[in-house]
Amino acid sequence: MKIHERIHTGEKLLFCEYCEKVFSTKRNLIRHIRTHTGEKPFVCQYCEKSFSYRWTLKIHVRTHTGEKPFTCEYCKKNFSDKSNLITHMRTHTGEKPFACEYCEKVFSTKRNLIRHIRTHTGGSPFTCEYCKKTFSDESNLTIHMRTHTGEKPFACEYCEKAFSTKGNLIRHIWIHTGEKP
Repeated sequence: MKIHERIHTGEKLLFCEYCEKVFSTKRNLIRHIRTHTGEKPFVCQYCEKSFSYRWTLKIHVRTHTGEKPFTCEYCKKNFSDKSNLITHMRTHTGEKPFACEYCEKVFSTKRNLIRHIRTHTGGSPFTCEYCKKTFSDESNLTIHMRTHTGEKPFACEYCEKAFSTKGNLIRHIWIHTGEKP
């Protein structure tokens, strides 16, 4: 009852030992502390990857099971989590709720806004550990890292070839399918 009453009073009694944040429930404090400690107590039964939160594990498990419980009302495409559905729905509605503070541009995702803002600020916060080249987007760094590691995670289903990017795989598959987009 006392914990419930804190919702109404706004009373917060639990302090994070790593930063200045304060919490009204022990459960929320424990979850928050994982952001500092890196603790990941929730483990995938399929691949043993671990997660800080039960809900992120639940979404991850769907990559193994193929479960996609969220359906687009416009085109009936299915998604494994609600946030991807919401983002997809914006392709139908045209909604662009994220506005640039430097110019007039608007974006359908926060990620695209953040990437765009770096064109104004010149920010490149992602650095290659091998050659120190910097990137404005984490996905570009990931692709670049493959030039050093030789990793080719995208395998052709028709032959033995593998590729470092999904786009290169798609273009390669056209050789097998005869597709000419």
